[in-house]
This record gives sequence, structure tokens and C-alpha cells, in this order.
Amino acid sequence: MTDTIYTSSYPSVPICSRSIFTHILGVSSSSPRGTVGGFPASSPAFIDALSGTTISRGKLRSYALQLAFSLHRLPSPLENHTKTVLIFSPNSITWPVMMLGAVAAGFCATLANSGYTSNELKYQYIDAGAHLIFVHPSLVGTARTMLRSLGLSEQEIRSRVIVAEVQWITGIKDASIPDDQLKDLVTISQLLGRGELKEEVSFDGERSNETVYLCYSSGTTGQPKGVETTHYNLISVLEIIKPVWPNSKPCLTPSIPVQGGVDVFFGCLPYYHIYGGVKLLLLPLFLGVPGVVMAGFDPDGFCAAIARYRVTVGFVVPPMLVVFARHPGRSSSSFFLASPLKFQKHDLTSLTVLFSGAAPLGAELVSTVMKRMKSVGADVSIPQGYGLTETSPTVFLLPVSDASSHIGAAGVLLPNLEVRLVGEAEGEAHTDIPGAGEVWVRGPTIMKGYLNKPTATAEAITPDGWFKTGDIGVRDKDGFFTIVDRRKELIKYKARFPRFPPAELESVLLQHAEIADAAVIGIESKEEATELPRAYITPSRPLSPQEASSFALSVQNWVSQRVASHKRLRGGVVIIDTIPKSAAGKILRRELRERAKTDVAEGQLKPRAKL
Repeated sequence: MTDTIYTSSYPSVPICSRSIFTHILGVSSSSPRGTVGGFPASSPAFIDALSGTTISRGKLRSYALQLAFSLHRLPSPLENHTKTVLIFSPNSITWPVMMLGAVAAGFCATLANSGYTSNELKYQYIDAGAHLIFVHPSLVGTARTMLRSLGLSEQEIRSRVIVAEVQWITGIKDASIPDDQLKDLVTISQLLGRGELKEEVSFDGERSNETVYLCYSSGTTGQPKGVETTHYNLISVLEIIKPVWPNSKPCLTPSIPVQGGVDVFFGCLPYYHIYGGVKLLLLPLFLGVPGVVMAGFDPDGFCAAIARYRVTVGFVVPPMLVVFARHPGRSSSSFFLASPLKFQKHDLTSLTVLFSGAAPLGAELVSTVMKRMKSVGADVSIPQGYGLTETSPTVFLLPVSDASSHIGAAGVLLPNLEVRLVGEAEGEAHTDIPGAGEVWVRGPTIMKGYLNKPTATAEAITPDGWFKTGDIGVRDKDGFFTIVDRRKELIKYKARFPRFPPAELESVLLQHAEIADAAVIGIESKEEATELPRAYITPSRPLSPQEASSFALSVQNWVSQRVASHKRLRGGVVIIDTIPKSAAGKILRRELRERAKTDVAEGQLKPRAKL
């Protein structure tokens, strides 16, 4: 284990011990009149991308306190037996109201993937100890099925479900849902206007260490684990991001000025993921900038929203940048809507930053997107950051000023944090990259623990507070960190060769002009007693079965000419319609490993004949 403990080049910042609600939407007798969280109450907090409906900071605070009032005094038929509520909804302008309403009431919110099946939802609902469910109208059927599987009657279901519709604020009817599915269910609008808490529930001092977010970390194996993120964790991450973040220009007027001059944040990353839940929901409020709300990534709609609202900072994940890089073309993942992307249709000149996170970002992809953006007059920097749900999330952040000179780096260490790069106990290097090691982090953003899993918590966090990320990283002489890949996903071909990351081969594959998307895994070869690298690729155009076979073999040969011998695709190449990815854009390699048990790959190394 290395004895080197790295600290940030930025000075430490003070961190408050209080409610995250108080921190971003608080008012007090000492606050300037007409302000909420230090900015004008009349300034826009969130804007619905499709309708243009705006919630001001003052309205957002009021709505949240009205909802908190009702959570303390539930109308019939609602009942509540715990202080954990589950939110099951795609992004909408109602999301900040229900999230912050729960926080203002002193509750914990567990955030569920809006793509979950009823069985997946059931696991989180039970594990989190939730009772009330805020559910989008389009997902009521899934929630009903889940609750029925628990043996609940229709009356009991009505006592637990709150429909999180948006019509109450946008005036636009929600997606056509059969009325019988929503019949007799309480809607969020019915919980507003009944009264308002005078102020949010206090979490001052030690109470700031109570859990407020309960996101579920998918991990690489096993059931998802509930990550207990506290008020103090969230306040900490906002405060330590600020010194490294570009100087934001808050909006101090009731609407975005036509002439610009203010920052506008935008992204369609799901709020239920810690990346979206912090960067898209909390950070704009903290910095006093409007956040534009959009559910799901439609490339053309994404660009249209940038133009309409003069967005300056966009939040993306690498697969979205792949779509931008492949212009003109169609999305290559089921995560996205398959619509043509034509940059020239939209005025993107307001955009200055596309911030990427959630998965490693290759230098070639960054360069390609920057050039394409510049071709339509948008001078855009593409920095990235690194973190995990367990670190709330950000650990490293690449300053915008260094985005061009350090393309591909995850960034510098944020203040108040410590990092060490830990080698394997047996002394074997993780990879052939000098100085690389597993990233261990210590500081105020580290989770409280995994809910109801003391053993898993003890395995992840050392007695002296170091969280083991499971990611391999390296630090250069200037203090910039780069993430290599997940420790468990490094590929080991033959004992005499060093392990290497799948992301390295994926970066090579994405340089191929006819590959829209790619993923690499190691498959076990019992005959060779080793792992063999296998690529799953999505071509940029449809292929016939005959073309697919020859194309796969040509890709295998193409890669062989560009990588070291032990990194060749000896596990073969499989053509696939879409690369499985999480909502945050991470490749779901565990799904590919399951597929690999039955898939037939072109060009796979054959076992040597025995004499």
C-alpha cells in the first residue's frame, strides 16, 4: 500500500452542518428582503423545456413547504408509517417540488430508476423501508403491480400512492393514461394549497449526518445497495465543487435576459441518479442559475432546448457525446431516442461548456465533438469529472481552463478531500501504467454507509475512513488524475502480461468510421486458462448477415494493427443492436458477460488441438 496521501491544491473550505434545504433555499431574519437562498425569490429556479413553464425560487420554496405540510398531515386515504418516501418518475418540473418537499418535511427520499420493472421496484421499496410512493402517471401501472405483489388491496394501494403529475403547473395534460388507472388516487396538486410549514425541519449540528438521499448503487455484481447520503454530504459536495467550477453568472431577474449574460444549466440526466440529483437539481439552486428540465435524451430536442433557452452549460454522459460525434446519424443506444441530429438547424453559440461524468471519457471523442461544435460556431470546452454514488458524487473535476490541455483527464482533487492510489496486497501492479492504483478517498462527502448492510459497509470503508472506490486511477506530475477502469473489469490475458482496461480498447474501436458504439469484456477460456478480450459493436449502418460476419472479422483485424499483441480481440467480435447501458451512460458489462455464455463470436480464438 502506498503511504502517499494526496491533498487538493485548492485550500479547504468551511462546511455548514444543517439541512440541505436550508443551505440552498433558506431564509432567515438576517437574509436580504426578497431573497431565497441568497438570490432573488423572483428569479427562475427551473424551466420546463417543452412548455417553457417556470418555477421561481420563491415559488419552489413555497410549494416544497406546502407539500411538507401535507406530508405531516396526510389527507384520506393516504397513510404513512415511515419517514422514507420513494420517488418513481422520469424528470419533470414536478420533481424538484416533491424532492425538496420531502426534505423540508424532514423525510428521506429513495430515488428509483424510472425504467424499473415491478420486481426491481419491489426490491428497492422493501429494502428502503418506504411507504408512500410519488409516481409519474405513466408509471402508475408498474407501481400498482408491485404493490399488488405485496398482497395489498386496492384500498391499501390508494393509501400509499401519490400521482406526480405536471398538469397542475404546466397546464398541459400528462401523457394519455387510462382514467381508470388514476381513479381515486391522490395527486400531488391535491397536497398543495392545504397549508404551509412556517419553515423547514431543522437538521442543524449532528442531525446533518442523517440520511436524506437514498440512491441505489448498481455495482458490478449482486443486488443494488442503498447508499445513505446525508445532508452534510450534499452540502459538502456543493461547497467543494465551487472553487473548481467556472465562475457562474446568476440570474437576478424574473426571466432569462434576451441579451444573455447569465448562466443557464441544462441536462436530461435522470434526477434519480446521484449525478443528475446533485448537478442538475441542487447545483443550479446553489449557484443561483436557472435549470432547464427535460426527460430523456432526444438529440434534436436537446439542441433545440439549448437554442431556445440560451443554455451555457450542458451536462452529458459519454454516450451522448458519441451521438454528437457521429453526426449526421442516429442514436446507437436504447437509452436515447433514435432521431436524426443536425447541428446546423440550431443556434448553439450560447453553449460554452459540456460537462461529462458518470463514465470515462476518451480524448479522441472529446476532440471530435469540440471540432463539430466549432463548425457551427459554438466554442465549447468539454471537461469531465469523476465520482461515485458513495462519494456524493464528485471527487475529481477538470477545470474548464485545463479542458483542452488535459483532454481525457478526470481532473484535479477537490478541496477537503484526500486520495491515495493503492496497489495490490500481493505487490502485483494493477496495470502496466506506472503509478496506477485503486483510488481510495477520504473526506466529508463519503456516504454514511450502505443501508442495512454493515458487512458491505465495513468492506468498503476502512476503520480510519478511507472509501475503496474499486476504480483504478493514475496521477500525473501536475496533479491531474485519470481513471483507467474498474478494478474488477480489467482484463488479464496470460499470466505474463499486465492487465488492461476495456475502456482502452473501446476508445480504439470508436475511432473506426463504421462503428457507432462499442463495449469490451474479458471472457473466460478454460482451454487457454486465461481471459480473452471480446468486443460487442454496433455498426453505424444496418448490415445483412453476410456483411455482418465479414465486417466483424475486418474490425478484429483492424484493431490488431493498432494495439499490443495481448490486447487483440481473441475473444472475437459480436455485432449487437445496442450496447446495454445504465441511465447514466455506464456500460452494463455484467449483462454482456451473461450474454457471452451463449453468444457466438466471429473470429474467436479456437482451442489448440491436443497431440
